[in-house]
Amino acid sequence: MRYIGLDPSTKTGFVVMDEQGEVLDMKEIKPKSKQDPERFGELAELVGMEIEQGDKVIIEGFSYGSKGAAVSTQYGIGWLIRSKLVELSNLDVINRYVEVTPNGLKKFATGKGNTKKEDMILPINDRWGFRNPSDNIRDAYVLAQIGRYLDGREKPTAFQRDVLDKLHENEVAL
Repeated sequence: MRYIGLDPSTKTGFVVMDEQGEVLDMKEIKPKSKQDPERFGELAELVGMEIEQGDKVIIEGFSYGSKGAAVSTQYGIGWLIRSKLVELSNLDVINRYVEVTPNGLKKFATGKGNTKKEDMILPINDRWGFRNPSDNIRDAYVLAQIGRYLDGREKPTAFQRDVLDKLHENEVAL
């Protein structure tokens, strides 16, 4: 089984991890198109092309408290990627995905749900020995790890267990 961590954005963080926690692939997926909504659709297609039969997908949820023009872009991208996941389910490529709130992702990595992105760098390195200059890839890495922990491949800390318990409510069976 492969675990796919997805951090939807204009540069979508994408990490593929195996059952042992080995990173098989990591990148920022970027569309060539600059025109909205074409770039949203292209990004969803590019993400869909990376997902294989039997993958478990863990995606970062929407940041509902955010404000500004970028929010509509994030929602557009996020919904089209989720639509692609539903399409992949209809083709029997995947059977579910798990959505993790931004605060849940931060808490899983650091113990605190309100941690700033730059303050996640050291805890991710200390916990898993993972470093990457892109916060999109770092978030996708943590999401893939969450998938492994959900499947019992690692023993969680108390604060990680708290996040995992809440995720069972957010699991989307397709």
